[in-house]
Amino acid sequence: MNRDQVTILALTALWTLVVGAIGAAVLWQFRRRSLRVTIIVVALAPLAAALAAVGQSVRAMFISAHDSLVVLWTLAFSGLLGLAMSVVLAHWISAGSRDVGRRLRDLGTSYESVGVATNGNVPAELADLTDELESTRSRLAASRERERALESSRRELVAFMSHDLRTPLAGLRALSEGLEDGVIEDAPGALRQMRTTVDRMTGLVDDLFELSRLSAAPPPRRRSAVSLRELADDVAGETSEHARAKGVTVAVTAPADEDRLAVHGDADELTRAVTNLVGNAIRHTAPGGTVKVAVDREADGRVRLAVTDGCGGIPTDDLERVFDIGWRGDEQRTPATTSADSGSSGGGLGLAIARGVVESHEGTIAVNNVPGGCAFSIDLPQVNTPVSG
Repeated sequence: MNRDQVTILALTALWTLVVGAIGAAVLWQFRRRSLRVTIIVVALAPLAAALAAVGQSVRAMFISAHDSLVVLWTLAFSGLLGLAMSVVLAHWISAGSRDVGRRLRDLGTSYESVGVATNGNVPAELADLTDELESTRSRLAASRERERALESSRRELVAFMSHDLRTPLAGLRALSEGLEDGVIEDAPGALRQMRTTVDRMTGLVDDLFELSRLSAAPPPRRRSAVSLRELADDVAGETSEHARAKGVTVAVTAPADEDRLAVHGDADELTRAVTNLVGNAIRHTAPGGTVKVAVDREADGRVRLAVTDGCGGIPTDDLERVFDIGWRGDEQRTPATTSADSGSSGGGLGLAIARGVVESHEGTIAVNNVPGGCAFSIDLPQVNTPVSG
């Protein structure tokens, strides 16, 4: 490398540093301005450095006037191309940034989807951010719907509980006043009726406490292997008297092998859940009908317990609400046409408690219409699958 080349290299480096320092100062001044302006400044800085270096080379006579004109024209057109591309890029980024900002502003006030980005040419990073915002909006909308459904269920529960408690309380007061005034001749019968009413009210309160405990996600109880085959037999025996009083038969079926169909869980909680399902089925099966309790193992190892009744079926629109807290369906339907009254004690809480128990055991509960009635099914992990509480 000769002396002239060294000089040209030194002058070019010097002017590059000078223009770079000026460009950095300009960027600092415009740091709070539009992204479009900063991108244009960044695009013009290299062009200004090249023009300054070429001009210095011309003055030092390292480049002839003819050659310098060619270089300057080349730089001018290259600069115009760079400037045009910078403007386009700045427009894309600015449009994408405004769209992201608009979505962020609307995120806390509107849960409706605003569609795709206004400009399909935004960079991939901004497009990914927009997609993530839309995904977040969808999750917030779903959460809001769940909150509304929960609030609606709570209002229904308060209304039902007010009715279910006010009516027996009024009856208790009438009986107590009658006994006090001596107008009731059958005092023992009145006392038995009062005790029955108190037992029913106690059942309602117990259901409320159980539902509150399940909703609060308490520390897990001690769990062990529980045979659903044996549990189904026990529940069928405990509800047999209720079934006979209703003229209903409870039949339990299980595989012929020696599989105990064991799951990992709390025996008391699972017994209560299955009892709620069987009791609900007995109440809504017409006299002479049969409640079928089937226990079997699925192909994936999970254990399924299904309770099939003869209620006549549940309207399709109501299937998703059967497990809602306090929901009972249409009060005008007869027991032979609906099983929506799910309370284990008449309070509309039985199926909600069953769902809470099953979900706390990492299981799933569902209901489907079958010919002549509906089938409630519980799927639980097999005994060797860890279950969190």
